[in-house]
Amino acid sequence: MIPPAVPTVFVVDDDPSVRAAIQGLLKSASLRCESFATAEEFLRGTRPGGPSCLILDVGLPGMNGLEFQRQLADAGIQIPIIFVTGHGDIPMTVKAMKSGAVEFLTKPFQDRELLNAIRQALDRDRETRTHQSGLATLRKCYGDLTSREREIMGLVVSGLLNKQIAFELGISEITVKIHRGQVMRKMRAESLAELVRMASKLGLPPGKK
Repeated sequence: MIPPAVPTVFVVDDDPSVRAAIQGLLKSASLRCESFATAEEFLRGTRPGGPSCLILDVGLPGMNGLEFQRQLADAGIQIPIIFVTGHGDIPMTVKAMKSGAVEFLTKPFQDRELLNAIRQALDRDRETRTHQSGLATLRKCYGDLTSREREIMGLVVSGLLNKQIAFELGISEITVKIHRGQVMRKMRAESLAELVRMASKLGLPPGKK
């Protein structure tokens, strides 16, 4: 069983000698590695839950690297990609980078270049995972609000005062204060500014005015 925090570098390249060389380099750098000959083989594998990145050959047989990058994006699989190729060109590089690739290396590349790209990719994946974890927590907190609390939260973050919210909803100001307190407690917000930031992260539409 692999601890969830252990990073994994995946290598997809149809050249066994390239895979072996990269695996040897990663082992010397104390990085865990799994290698595959094709994109399809990678997709059939089970990926651990820790930070990861993908070293991907552009000229794969069958589905090439750029097509695979697009398929991963369409499937919602977010993994930083480092492209490697024996015959890169500028349009290909631009296309890969515009689609979110971390780096585009032309073989033969320096070990230091690859290791630097891997560290950058793993850092990016850690940041993404931290963001997603925080967003999942926010969504759970928001899901615990009652419909009335959600309504009041929307109006609060829109900038309305308690008395304005009370008038808007046809309830007493005391009731608004109680609901507002519940919203702050359930959302774990220490201030109005923090609650506004939470609403923004959740992509909530502004409340009625």
